Amino acid sequence: MAITTCIFDAYGTLFDVAAAARNAAAEPGREGFRDHWPAIAEHWRLKQLQYTWLRAITGHHTDFWQVTQDGLDWALEAEGLGGDADLRERLLQLYWELEAYPEVPAMLRALKEAGKTTAILSNGSPDMLDGAVQSAGIGDLLDDVLSVESVGIFKPAHVVYDLVGNRFGCAKSEVLFVSSNGWDAAAAAGYGFRTAWVNRAGQPMDRLPATPDTTLNDLTGIPEIAA
Repeated sequence: MAITTCIFDAYGTLFDVAAAARNAAAEPGREGFRDHWPAIAEHWRLKQLQYTWLRAITGHHTDFWQVTQDGLDWALEAEGLGGDADLRERLLQLYWELEAYPEVPAMLRALKEAGKTTAILSNGSPDMLDGAVQSAGIGDLLDDVLSVESVGIFKPAHVVYDLVGNRFGCAKSEVLFVSSNGWDAAAAAGYGFRTAWVNRAGQPMDRLPATPDTTLNDLTGIPEIAA
């Protein structure tokens, strides 16, 4: 069955999650942060994801903004910067203004010109996702933005992937699901979507029951896969 619907994870897939720490480090007066920002960005993202999994397993759901703050607090403390309230506030502010990866607008435009439905399916809360989409200027290239907040549990719970069919009325085999998270792409493959893993960091494949159909270095090749 032909692909009609292209669904994208947001953070790390369309939006560069390291941009907040990287941009803060480049600001005047934050020279002391320049040696810390790579570790902060890495730890922040890892703890953010870990907290979503743990909350899903234990049934203690909260929105993505809370786990984003919790992950940052852990990362700052790990780097000995836990007492820097100004830095914390600035990093959180910048997270609402994340940059899209350079190839994103052209890739989405090519999909729309080919008649494909395009949407985000994300752990992000609606207001966070709206801020990122507007900041990146890609709102007119998306048919919808779907958040896990409508079901109250984070990915990779199957009920999250159900949102796609419920919204667009498409069969699983019509969906190309794209994520930079190997575990997310694998879970979506096991669910029945056709999947592409955007492995920007060259990481090993996760050892999970299913594996993504395609692995890419960036999003440039998505229109060709979806054709």
